[in-house]
Amino acid sequence: MNQGEKQLVIIPSGETTAGNHSNHINVNLEAELRPETALERQLLQIPDFVKGLLWGIPRYGHPEGEVYKHVREVLDNIDKLKIDPISRERLRLTAFAHDTFKYIEDKSIPRDWSKHHGICARRFMQDFTNDSIVLDLIEHHDEAYYSWRCIHLLNQSTEGTTRLLQLREHMSENLQLYYLFFKCDTRTGDKNPAPLRWFENVVKDIELVHF
Repeated sequence: MNQGEKQLVIIPSGETTAGNHSNHINVNLEAELRPETALERQLLQIPDFVKGLLWGIPRYGHPEGEVYKHVREVLDNIDKLKIDPISRERLRLTAFAHDTFKYIEDKSIPRDWSKHHGICARRFMQDFTNDSIVLDLIEHHDEAYYSWRCIHLLNQSTEGTTRLLQLREHMSENLQLYYLFFKCDTRTGDKNPAPLRWFENVVKDIELVHF
């Protein structure tokens, strides 16, 4: 991504121009997402980030269409959690960024996982935060789903089990926070709840939450 495109450009409220795959001409992202920190507000002024938030059409798992609408749903779920302020800030920042670079993701076959939207988002966000926990959450937010998918849909039990083990080792003491984001992310749109139920059943060292 061109570093020059990451400079701050002020987009007047109500004058955000939608990119491809968007049904909206003007979207007031500050009103929709209600940023709580200076960094959240800063991200909503960056053209590459805004383009990603406005990308998307209704599809399975995401009947809401545009990414920013999904982000709003995740943020609403985070509001339901009884967590400390730092954890809340980390989860919110992850929510803002986790799907925002789907519009540049390479889904060609065979899949180049180095171009997954989570990794694209991590690379972008490294210019704005050095919080390794947030960066890890952003990069690996879909990994629990892919582990479940390998085991239960693709009959690739060994690969799925290995991916889950690597996820647990990578997140280590932050596995609970990962679980919280995975739940907030999964309980949106019309996503299949099976991967979340599976994760809650097989991962024993997390504290289950209900909302």
